[in-house]
Amino acid sequence: MINKLSVENLNFSYQDKRILKDFFMAVGDGQVVSIVGPNGSGKSTLIKCIDRILVPTSGKISVDRCDVVDMHRREIARRIAYVPQNALRVFPHTVFDMVLMGRRPHLSWKGSAADEEKAWEVLQRLGIEALALAPFSDLSGGQQQKVLIARALAQDTGVILLDEPTSNLDIWHQIDVMQILRKLVRRRKITAIIAIHDLNMAARYSDRIMMMKKGKIVASGRPDDVMTGENLEAVYGIRAMVRIADDCPFVIPIGRIAQKEN
Repeated sequence: MINKLSVENLNFSYQDKRILKDFFMAVGDGQVVSIVGPNGSGKSTLIKCIDRILVPTSGKISVDRCDVVDMHRREIARRIAYVPQNALRVFPHTVFDMVLMGRRPHLSWKGSAADEEKAWEVLQRLGIEALALAPFSDLSGGQQQKVLIARALAQDTGVILLDEPTSNLDIWHQIDVMQILRKLVRRRKITAIIAIHDLNMAARYSDRIMMMKKGKIVASGRPDDVMTGENLEAVYGIRAMVRIADDCPFVIPIGRIAQKEN
């Protein structure tokens, strides 16, 4: 398998606090990879370092065997799409205009009919074409999340990064978003890296899970190999039962493990 995305010996610090520590990962085409771990484990930081929103202290990030550090911002946007956890500001744009923004890395000084057609195609694929002329700021959280995903898909990249795409959604929209992502990844043979808290969503919709703690990977592999009581105890400090349903593991938390006193 040829690696679509690779991260080698990555380190990142906020001032004197080291967040990522000699981090390694390699991901191929057509995979959904979920990154799980407690708050502060470095999930979102890793996502932002890959997209160069944050600049690592050291290490190498490659897409299609090309070093990201050597790319201009526009070239990165042609290869990597990023979906934030939510819209950090109110966009005074229609849904269609928001999705069309995803074509900007491929444009010169103006758009074309082909770019508009691409935007419509993505809206239809996600089932939100009826919202095309609605103001983005008037949408519900679930609808906004779909629009942000649509914008990323309109970029037509080989890698899509998602930072907690289901955290503000009700259960129906969580399932809807994750099903859409998995179908698109398999259909288009793209690579999706998802930072996510929900262990059961990660287990059900991922091809591979990476479990992080304190800036390092503790376990990596198929969901049924990673979601074990031993790993959950070591990483989250909880006791949990892990059961299998529909060939998929699901986690039933039982309680916290008492912290040892120093």
